[in-house]
Amino acid sequence: MIVDGNIQLLIWVAGATLLLTLFLSVFSFLTDYIRKWNMMRPIPSPETHLPLMGHAWTLKADSGEFFQQMIEYTERLRSEPMLQLWIGPLPCVVIYHAETVEEILNSSKHMDKAFVYKFLHPWLGTGLLTSTGEKWRSRRKMITPTFHFTILSEFLEVMNEQSSVLVAKLEQHLDKGAFNCFMDVTLCALDIISETAMGKKIYAQSNSDSEYVRAIYKMSEIIHRRQKMPWLWGDFLYSKFKSGKEHDRNLNILHTFTEKVVKERAREMQNLENSANIADSKPDSKTSKKRKAFLDMLLSATDDEGKKLNHKEIQEEVDTFMFEGHDTTAAAMNWVLFLLGSHPEVQTKVHEELDEVFGKSDRPATMDDLKRLPYLDAVIKETLRIFPSVPFFGRAIHEDCSIGGFKVPKGVNVIIVPYALHRDPKYFMDPEEFRPERFLSENSSGRNPFAYIPFSAGPRNCIGQRFAKMEEQVVLSAILRHFWVEAKQNREEIQISVDLILRPENGIWIELTNRADRLQ
Repeated sequence: MIVDGNIQLLIWVAGATLLLTLFLSVFSFLTDYIRKWNMMRPIPSPETHLPLMGHAWTLKADSGEFFQQMIEYTERLRSEPMLQLWIGPLPCVVIYHAETVEEILNSSKHMDKAFVYKFLHPWLGTGLLTSTGEKWRSRRKMITPTFHFTILSEFLEVMNEQSSVLVAKLEQHLDKGAFNCFMDVTLCALDIISETAMGKKIYAQSNSDSEYVRAIYKMSEIIHRRQKMPWLWGDFLYSKFKSGKEHDRNLNILHTFTEKVVKERAREMQNLENSANIADSKPDSKTSKKRKAFLDMLLSATDDEGKKLNHKEIQEEVDTFMFEGHDTTAAAMNWVLFLLGSHPEVQTKVHEELDEVFGKSDRPATMDDLKRLPYLDAVIKETLRIFPSVPFFGRAIHEDCSIGGFKVPKGVNVIIVPYALHRDPKYFMDPEEFRPERFLSENSSGRNPFAYIPFSAGPRNCIGQRFAKMEEQVVLSAILRHFWVEAKQNREEIQISVDLILRPENGIWIELTNRADRLQ
């Protein structure tokens, strides 16, 4: 009887403890929630928001409609420093003015990524894009030298080679009417980042149906859908849904591929090192030079204490490069072709500049050539102003602060909207007009640097922006030296979709004619 009584007592204590813990958790959550709700009350809200549900009941599920909804909010409240947006119980403030953006991006206190980035963790781990605190600082310092100008110049050969493959593919459409060029350009960018990041040819331009290529695009779509739906945030429940199972299946494909590449490359480097040591002992022997990839530099990089990254940490960065390094540049290049094809007067100026640098030659571009293309550079910058590849990104607020004159509590997520920011008439007159001259040096000096942030800004800006700019110049110059581009859609017909990246819903439809024929 005494034993039974003790068991009953233990059960009662365990149950009471569980209920108390649950009560304290709920009480703590509600107390914090009410504090944030009251503190944010003065911040303008685009719609009525309900307790716990927030604005989630008004947000569009379709990515294109959701994007248009967000832009409509920012335009309607353009005169306000910011607006508040509650995604279920998650509080956010949306900012789209250079002055408020600078307060966040230039601060050393608000450098951590927003809550929704946690859904990238299964794929990218806590690499450079998603890591925080000391890990991010150490990793950034370690990886920055891999983007040095002299190292980037070694990747030029890959960019030229893959551009030639793309031009050959596009020639099949010459004088044959309209076609969708979006995937052609995207697969070229994927081949470039694969070979430069991993040292691995995946031949995406000739095999677009490969399992790895399909998994990359499916994963981006799945993550974006999950970010907008609070009922999919719980990992346990999500794993039981069809979408969660699809997520895990694609994740396994991506990780299996990059894990294999990292291990193979590490073995190759060890073998090369052993061969080099043998060669050093034999003066007459010669070893062939192998192209370097970011992966090679990650395998040999060390921190301040001389410690190297392990294979799992290297895989995080390789996955991050593959995710960030092709979709963004591919979207930008597609938008350039659309805008040039819609503005023949601008395209003519680009052709004139290319002729001055290359003449009638179809030789590969050099680093010196790229320096002599300021107008093409201005075209790319103006395109990224109108169609920034990343239309939203977020930061987390870790202490109560003031933004734009409003009090913002700890725990709030800041959503920065470059698409709206770049349309501020204070800095860009007639913002919907395509005017590359805005970015010529004589016209852009003195502009607030936080009015234009296609690669973010401040301490946590995009580490690969010089790589992206170089790739865009190489690929676009190759295309435009061969073809005259005519857009077969107008701005009103373009429907924008946002699956992490700003892209056209139905692709970019163009018509190509021979440049040489046009010049005659």
